Formats: sequence, C-alpha cells, structure tokens
Amino acid sequence: MSAWSNLTRGIIRENPTFVIVLGMCPTLATTTSAINGLGMGLATTFVLLGSNVVISMIARFIPDKVRIPSYIVVIATFVTIVDLLMQAYTQSLYETLGIFIPLIVVNCIVLGRAEAFARKNSVLDSAMDGLGMGIGFTMALTLLGSIREMLGNGSLFNYKFIPGDAILVFILSPGAFIALAYLIALFNKFVKK
Repeated sequence: MSAWSNLTRGIIRENPTFVIVLGMCPTLATTTSAINGLGMGLATTFVLLGSNVVISMIARFIPDKVRIPSYIVVIATFVTIVDLLMQAYTQSLYETLGIFIPLIVVNCIVLGRAEAFARKNSVLDSAMDGLGMGIGFTMALTLLGSIREMLGNGSLFNYKFIPGDAILVFILSPGAFIALAYLIALFNKFVKK
C-alpha cells in the first residue's frame, strides 16, 4: 500500500468520525463552533502524527508486556507538548477546549492507530496514516462545528452573518447529536457510491 493511500484512507474510506465513529466525546463536546472544531482537530493531528512516527521507530524494541503503557507514554508526551503550546500561543482556544486537550491521551483514535498501524509499518507509512487520520478528524470536527455555529449562532468562525438569535438547540448537546447523525448519513451515502 502506497504512502498516498495511507494518507487518503483516514480522510475518506476510514474517516475516524464519519465511518469508524471513534472519538465521539471530543467530537460532540468541542464542536460548538468552527474554531473549536478546527483547534481540537489540529491538536489531535499533531499528536497522531508525532506518536505514529515515534511508535513506528521504537515498536520493535518494546516487549509485548509493556507495549500499551509504552504507547501511552509516547502519546502523553505529544499531548503535553500540544497542551503547553496551546496554553502559550492560543490562550482563549486553550481555555475553551479545557480538559479535552489532556484527554487526547486516551482518545481511541490515537491509541488505535498506534496499535493497529504504527507498530507494524514503516515510519513514512505511519506518518502518512497519522496525517490522514488527523486531517479526516479535523475536517469532520470543523464541518460539524461550522454547521452547529451557523445554525446555533448565525455565525461562522465568529463572523456574525445572521442578526439576532438563531436555533439555540444546535449549540446544546442535542444539536450535536442531530447534526452529527445527518453528517454521518450524508457522508456514508456519498462515499459508498
């Protein structure tokens, strides 16, 4: 399998949000706006890319008994890096995303890709897989956040284009489930054709 197909697999065929349906906690909780979705997606992409590369490099040296704890240490290192960078350079986004940044450590997308792909493949293939999964996750969160922000606030990336109130339910939890359900249905309808 080529590096290009490893990249595109996470964006379309195995999109973490719309096809595999992983990482639902940050997907539903952080996508109240397009900026939040984009920020969470980019943070997760950084962690996916970095941890896949490092795990691919060290996997053959790790005994099976400590494989998962070792992967979690690697993932936690990259989460700490992204946490500190966001705290230093994007303070308002960092405060908005709150606990969901440290919780990337236990995001099943990241650990799943480390276990299922990075430990068995080359560094380049693992990097492309992590980047593809991250791009797919980022696109899904940004799209979901955009829809919820447009319908719930009448704005997009904090630019207000509908004066007054919008449909409040889309900013709340039920709106996340409604919007995600429709997006999954549409994505699967068009991808399967």
